[in-house]
Amino acid sequence: MRLRLLATSLIGVVTLAGCSEGVLSPQGPVAAAERLVLFNSLGIMLAIVIPTILATLGVAFWFRSSNGRARYLPDFEYSGRLELLVWSIPAMTVLLVGGVAWVGAHDLDPRKPIASAVDPVRVQVVSLDWKWLFIYPDQGIASVNRLTIPAGTPVSFELTSSGVMNSFFVPQLGGQIYTMAGMATHLHLQADHPGTYRGLSAQYSGEGFADMRFAVDAVPAAAFSQWVNATRDAGPMLEAQAYADLARPSEAVSPFTYRDVAPDLFNHIQSFAAQPNDPARLAVLTSQRTDK
Repeated sequence: MRLRLLATSLIGVVTLAGCSEGVLSPQGPVAAAERLVLFNSLGIMLAIVIPTILATLGVAFWFRSSNGRARYLPDFEYSGRLELLVWSIPAMTVLLVGGVAWVGAHDLDPRKPIASAVDPVRVQVVSLDWKWLFIYPDQGIASVNRLTIPAGTPVSFELTSSGVMNSFFVPQLGGQIYTMAGMATHLHLQADHPGTYRGLSAQYSGEGFADMRFAVDAVPAAAFSQWVNATRDAGPMLEAQAYADLARPSEAVSPFTYRDVAPDLFNHIQSFAAQPNDPARLAVLTSQRTDK
């Protein structure tokens, strides 16, 4: 018996240890609010699950064959009180859980900006096969498979896909959202404290899906400015041909950066869904926008 209790305790500890980098360990206001909705819904559901389990055990115990005080009623058909109890509690539970989810969903609308005295950092995200491209339009730089953001500052994401549908997810910051070719979705997140957080693709997208991960480095504002300046001084330029090369399917790509980005590249990727083997089309569109 003691060995069983010890084994159960160890399994529980290992299971909870796995939550240290997940949705139960929020590091931003969005993830914290999402966890609150989860806990509220869990509490409401336990309010019916636990009494139901106890009632089932109580009925089984009371109507055991050795209990002579239990009444046997073979002709029992209907009880208004039991019907009211059986239907009212589940209905109230559904209403409460639905209300919590409805209010939480509206408060956590992905397009809703995070209230802050600091202007948000804009990041344009493109899901590729099988890697992530992050474009910083205001800084004129880009990175692959590594997202660097200032801690304590809201980040305004604009997301699209170069091909198949994908899903952008940083569990500790919250806000899983889909990316689709020819469309742009919006998301606002914030990391409250400096640290490195795990980002991933939550939508199966082919052979290289398992390696489609990225690191989110939340750094102090001064360190973010230093990173931007260092990135501008090194690496290639992300223009039409470089994007065409990047968009070709590849797996387990090591993080790297681009010192410069072609004007309005993200909008061209979104609007025209440029193909990896057709850089000329993107080059023409980019040159037209530059001439304007």
